[in-house]
Amino acid sequence: MAQIFPRSANWASKASILAGLLVLASVLGVILNINRIRFVNKVNVPLDQPVPFSHKHHVTGLGIDCRYCHTTVEKGAFAGIPATETCMTCHSQLYTEAPLLEPVRTSYRDNTPIEWNRVHDLPDFVYFDHSVHVSKGIGCQSCHGQIEQMPLVWKANSLNMEWCLECHREPEKHIRPRDQVFNVSYRPPEDQEALGKRLVAEYDVNKVQLTNCSICHR
Repeated sequence: MAQIFPRSANWASKASILAGLLVLASVLGVILNINRIRFVNKVNVPLDQPVPFSHKHHVTGLGIDCRYCHTTVEKGAFAGIPATETCMTCHSQLYTEAPLLEPVRTSYRDNTPIEWNRVHDLPDFVYFDHSVHVSKGIGCQSCHGQIEQMPLVWKANSLNMEWCLECHREPEKHIRPRDQVFNVSYRPPEDQEALGKRLVAEYDVNKVQLTNCSICHR
């Protein structure tokens, strides 16, 4: 029986298999790393909101404490979004005719919530509790970045698992005294490593338990 394919077909078949493997590896690489792309994870990308709220103005300019608006951050899993009544505590007296604040006035007048666009949105299979991190001495800026300098809010970090694990494996690099958690002017001291190790022990931070999958995936 005559040979159907020429001998050169062996080379072509091997090349096609190699090309297929390279394409498969490339696709898997994209899938595994797609959340590192800024277009996807939205890091450093300001998110449009119904009201252009400026943390820079309210926190740095006016000195408003985080807990004034985020009332449940110390005792609940969620930091909480302030009710319109909280905004109107000031804005019933200040900038009462400002066009930018019309959605706030409408919300207050009609008793309807403002539909804010969520900036930090973890997957449903990830559990995060603000109160635990606050009680263990993790400052707002560790996750939210220099929020006090943001005229609009954006994600400062990817919130990928590997990013979370960097802190969970070495919490002493990020932990601060509890009375400094909400201090946006706080800067780590030169002896942060020694301070961190002391606070890890004092606040009973279990480094072994922190890397257990069930801590975040429940």
